Amino acid sequence: MTRALILGGTADANLLAGAIARAGIDAVYSYGGRTRIPADQPLPTRIGGFGGPVGLADFIRSERITHVVDATHPFAAEMSRNAVTACAVTGTPLIALERAPWDGTEGDHWTEVADIASAVAALPETPARVFLAIGRQHIAPFGTRPQHAYTLRFVDPPDGALPFAADVLVSRGPFTLDGELEMMRSRGIEWIVARNSGGSGARAKIDAARELGIPVIMLTRPALPDRPRVERVADVMRWLGHRACLGA
Repeated sequence: MTRALILGGTADANLLAGAIARAGIDAVYSYGGRTRIPADQPLPTRIGGFGGPVGLADFIRSERITHVVDATHPFAAEMSRNAVTACAVTGTPLIALERAPWDGTEGDHWTEVADIASAVAALPETPARVFLAIGRQHIAPFGTRPQHAYTLRFVDPPDGALPFAADVLVSRGPFTLDGELEMMRSRGIEWIVARNSGGSGARAKIDAARELGIPVIMLTRPALPDRPRVERVADVMRWLGHRACLGA
């Protein structure tokens, strides 16, 4: 009998949870714990880390997990690597649900960088209004460029002092093109720092940057071990042996 573990936290993971619940598949949805008030799921849910690949392997065994779906954020590299290791150790089938990265098109002004330090270095020396669309865990290094006026957007309100003064927006996506255009115009955004997440849920800011001619410092995805990867919920459902869903 199938018992799936969804390593979630993305819009695609939420769509998958709904499809799995409708199909009546036994499954557990796991949040990493970084969001204080995560979205409700139609499946039994756990919140928090596993304790590395050994802890994840122990969970797979103790919960009799037969299939693991890595639907984490493309930049959650440690969790994805742990999943590859734990599934190899336990002999558990693993698949990644991961949207393809965005490709730059005509009209985009991207500077692609490999890490946060390079993103900080790519900002101009002259003061500018910068939208940091990179999550709260990675903002501290930008404090070394205090001449800039930063706008941050978080799912949860900050639970402590920020490393620098900033305009903080608290909002949960997906975001619309019109909404992103209004936000950028009203704040006079001149630069954007973003991660190449792919998919449609976070794309509006990239489309808005193109329309407004705003340069984007784009963090490329971290390298991950090879594992089967699909882009659609329907493909995961077929992998699980079900066809009930979809359009996703």
